Amino acid sequence: MAKNLKISDLLDFYGECLTEKQRNFLDYYYNDDLSLSEIAENESITRQGVRDAIKRAENILIDMESKLGFAERSAELTRGLNEISTCADKIYDFNNAGTLSKDINDSVAKIKALCEYLNRM
Repeated sequence: MAKNLKISDLLDFYGECLTEKQRNFLDYYYNDDLSLSEIAENESITRQGVRDAIKRAENILIDMESKLGFAERSAELTRGLNEISTCADKIYDFNNAGTLSKDINDSVAKIKALCEYLNRM
């Protein structure tokens, strides 16, 4: 698994493959920042039971990512789209400082709109 991916990111991609309980425990722990003890008290189970469920769920998510790689590919796509958008901004700025081509500005606007659209997918 890539170092920059977090369990909460993997949960977004593969969470539906977990049991509802596993999904909830990871959500409480990583997204709501609850402690193991708090989760155990809320769910009326032992702290160790919560820890075991979280570890099992983490391993499932990590295994799925290592086999499928969807989260890392999505992160790479986002990085690429952000770089394309940054380059488009530079082209726009260069165009405005010099030749002032309407066609170039229109093309830059299309590139930016496509980047924004693809980032929302």
